[in-house]
Amino acid sequence: MTDTYIHPTATVSPAASIGAGTKVWINVQVREEASIGEGCILSKDVYIDHAVAIGARCKIQNGVSVYNGVTIGDDVFVGPNAAFTNDKVPRAFNADWTITSTRLENGCSIGANSTIVCGITIGEFAMVAAGSVVTRDVPPYTLVVGNPARPVAKIDEAGNRVGPV
Repeated sequence: MTDTYIHPTATVSPAASIGAGTKVWINVQVREEASIGEGCILSKDVYIDHAVAIGARCKIQNGVSVYNGVTIGDDVFVGPNAAFTNDKVPRAFNADWTITSTRLENGCSIGANSTIVCGITIGEFAMVAAGSVVTRDVPPYTLVVGNPARPVAKIDEAGNRVGPV
């Protein structure tokens, strides 16, 4: 595996862990205690919040912010400008604020401009179509589309449709 690459414009906390062979591109910020696995790609303008865990061989595309409370498994793809939330009741100031966790299981794929509402799990090798708004768990090997996202097909590990839901 090649060496880790961090672009000169990236800001990576010395308290973050970056796996071997990972590439951190232009204007990326990786905060303290974040853990990025081996062989990942963090594309332009990605923000990784503190204590976020990302597995190996993940590709996080341009303009994605991954907030505290989001855990990403291995071999996950997150398309450009996908949005994650971590607060069920967002307010500018809230003394009772708590993080609501979200989990992306191994091999899943999140389409461009999708919104993933916190508190859910995207199952193994599931696929979220571009522009979808995911408000509930997505079962493994399932394609979801729309707003709110709804299951439309069973898929294989390559994302090919293999049958009805």
